[in-house]
Amino acid sequence: MSRIAYVNGQYVPHNQAAVHIEDRGYQFADGVYEVFAVIRGKLIDPAFHFERLERSLREIKIEVPLSRRSLGLVIVEVLRRNRVRNGILYLQVTRGVAPRDHGFPAVVSPSIVMTARAMALPPDPHKFENGIGVVTVPETRWRRCDIKSIALLPNVLAKQDARDAGAYEAWFVDEDGFVTEGSSTNAWIVDADGNLVTRQTNSSILSGITRRTLLELADKAGVHVIERSFTVDEAKHAREAFISSATSFVLPVVRIDGEPVGKGQPGPVAMQLETLYRRYAV
Repeated sequence: MSRIAYVNGQYVPHNQAAVHIEDRGYQFADGVYEVFAVIRGKLIDPAFHFERLERSLREIKIEVPLSRRSLGLVIVEVLRRNRVRNGILYLQVTRGVAPRDHGFPAVVSPSIVMTARAMALPPDPHKFENGIGVVTVPETRWRRCDIKSIALLPNVLAKQDARDAGAYEAWFVDEDGFVTEGSSTNAWIVDADGNLVTRQTNSSILSGITRRTLLELADKAGVHVIERSFTVDEAKHAREAFISSATSFVLPVVRIDGEPVGKGQPGPVAMQLETLYRRYAV
């Protein structure tokens, strides 16, 4: 079955979907996006995603193109037309089409695009059972990582650095030696005292939707959580570490820059939270 995309009010074959060459998303990366996990035909945490989308749009002064209800109806149709039961839905909003100029155009309508594709969710169990490796890279992104911007070149380069090193993910490290987040994930450790630690939300990281849900699940399960920064050295000497995202759920980190974390195998806190999240999502 051919895939179908939604582009500015029209449902079109995926291989024919296009926006104008002067769309500001193409010219300036002037836009934002969301990635929704879809399990058994349902979005996971849709209200949180809509909330973050609206916040990102406000922060870069783009009007919300559709109400939540209208967006929801389009999403249902995109999933239906693509027959996606398990997979992801990608939603992107840009400032729109206008002659190329750095300043905002006086009159412009936002462009909105949606695509959906099937993929295995929950993710590959072998990665969870065996754990993954991460590499650390210098923080090279802009200082508004709280906005889910489509300007992802530093993330792309970091992810490729990880793949070139035979790792799954890259962790950005700021000028003070603290881990911010992964190229497409949030970063967590269990410290020497048994506390679950993840960086506090501010302009240095994206407030992950899966991160938000995991914090609630951990609290309900009696896991002591501290939102604070941690260094690379602390992570390497932690009891355990893991990453989280909409598509990876919880994945244990067993190596950082080639050095083993904890016992070099998935730890009990990551295993507990992965189980809790799967029950929540599935």
